[in-house]
Amino acid sequence: MHALSLGTWWIHLTSVIEWCVAIVLVQRRGLHGLALAMLPALVSAMAACTWHLFDNPESLRNLVSLQAAFTLIGNGTLALAAWQLRAARS
Repeated sequence: MHALSLGTWWIHLTSVIEWCVAIVLVQRRGLHGLALAMLPALVSAMAACTWHLFDNPESLRNLVSLQAAFTLIGNGTLALAAWQLRAARS
């Protein structure tokens, strides 16, 4: 766990918790599609935190690729959800 400073860990962990709370709140407002679209970004963040938790070992290097893939997927799903929300509200 010493690959990151304590302050950086605090930011990482609170960001993941904040994203989880945001998903729950969005879902409670009835925006189920948006809540679902937020999940890939959460997976991405958790992959990054897991890799750092184990001190960035080469044996877990695939987590970096997984994180990048889920960032791409998450950006796409969030863009699509925003587009659909915009269309529904117009």
